[in-house]
Amino acid sequence: MFLVTGNVVHSKHIGRDIIAGIKSIFGGEIGGYSEMLNEARSVAQSRMVHQARLLEADGVINVRFSTSTIAPGVSEILAYGTAVQLAME
Repeated sequence: MFLVTGNVVHSKHIGRDIIAGIKSIFGGEIGGYSEMLNEARSVAQSRMVHQARLLEADGVINVRFSTSTIAPGVSEILAYGTAVQLAME
């Protein structure tokens, strides 16, 4: 078993930031941010799976996602899990 990770750092697009500011006044989902986070999660997950493949793992279990703010307008998404190899006897 091995710990495998994948991460991506994203920054806000000025256009999305302006729209988010307006939407925050009226409420509701901020679609641009949701789209950005979904894309970032996908990239982080792909990088984690790539690392598992390099270790010749058969799968990744117990996958988790974590987010953190690195600087104003800049966030990191981290995907991590346990890479496993199936025992074939």
